[in-house]
Amino acid sequence: MIPSSRDDAFALDRKDPLARLREQFDLPQEIIYLNGNSLGPPPRRALRRLRETAETEWRHGLIRSWNDAGWMDLPKKCGEKIAPLIGADPQDVLVADSVSVNIFKLAAALCKKCAGAIAYHADEFPTDGYILQGLSHLTNTPLHRLLPDADQHALSDDVSVLIKSIVHYKTAAVADIAAWEDAAAQKNIAIIWDLSHAAGVISVDLKKHGARFAVGCGYKFINGGPGAPAFVYVDHEAAKDLRQPLSGWMGHAAPFQFAEAYAPADGVSRFACGTPPILSLSALDTALDVFADAPISEIEGKAKKMGDIFLALSADLGLENISPPPSERRGGHVSLKFSHGYEVMQALIARGVIGDFRAPDIMRFGFSPLYLSYADIWDAAEILSDVLRSEEWRKAEYAIRGKVT
Repeated sequence: MIPSSRDDAFALDRKDPLARLREQFDLPQEIIYLNGNSLGPPPRRALRRLRETAETEWRHGLIRSWNDAGWMDLPKKCGEKIAPLIGADPQDVLVADSVSVNIFKLAAALCKKCAGAIAYHADEFPTDGYILQGLSHLTNTPLHRLLPDADQHALSDDVSVLIKSIVHYKTAAVADIAAWEDAAAQKNIAIIWDLSHAAGVISVDLKKHGARFAVGCGYKFINGGPGAPAFVYVDHEAAKDLRQPLSGWMGHAAPFQFAEAYAPADGVSRFACGTPPILSLSALDTALDVFADAPISEIEGKAKKMGDIFLALSADLGLENISPPPSERRGGHVSLKFSHGYEVMQALIARGVIGDFRAPDIMRFGFSPLYLSYADIWDAAEILSDVLRSEEWRKAEYAIRGKVT
């Protein structure tokens, strides 16, 4: 149902089973935050946990808190909470490092095990391609750059490792995991799935569809905070034959024995490297508790519905939609093209509607079901319409580009 008035949007909110979660987030009242696909807002409980970790565990517990406060267990504890969001076994997910570093660790380990080329799509999120370019240069491994619309049938026989996003960072198109994994299995190709724009907003079911390797970040729809550590998923059986290149002490089977020779830990734990960032992990650990009250199927359903409403309300504004239409599955954001998209986005931000911009001309609007209401979507579409029809975006200050867009 597309609301025909703001009252209709409020009516949808009154029936929304996820509406109760909005109060768990600390957001300014005057802001409509449509950028959870880049950085999620802080859950109130995560802010309290940060203060407790800093002012009590660190300040008073000092180094004793590695044991007394359970700091050492946080990478696995957070991984266990992420596992049900991505359809993985709890023991197969670890929080560590960044997406970029985890891609390198996984891709390098897989390349060492299976000779062959590494591949990625030309329109993949840049860091994914950059890491593979660097790995290719370092190891002289052949690198294939696939066309943006190349499907699973385009995989050549010499490819051994492919990296692919489940939700495309620009369009929000959702990949068919099962179809890609079936095709990859026939050619003995290992797929590293990038869940950065998928985890916490759509149902993924990695293990069910045969996926064995994945990475994802903790600061987008998972709301772990700016620069929150990433996660890595490795199927337990697949991990046995992998030796990751960044063999730091936290990936050792017994790090506090201080043995001279490296011995990898069991399972995904061998993909740990250095000392975990406790402040960030504490915030992430507590932020993940919000999902205990929100089935991922309901989250995806509401995200899709909000996106459909936004697309319908903005359909006559002269913008090009590059995201899947309402008839198709879609991630948690929609992207609209406009030649002056940067300026329009800055005008929206000045009016309290925060989305983001991706060069050269794409405005992205993220719809996190945990804290957004249908009335928010109605209001955001109304403000977008006013900015465009009044040409408010033409003000000179909106053309000034910041370091982050």
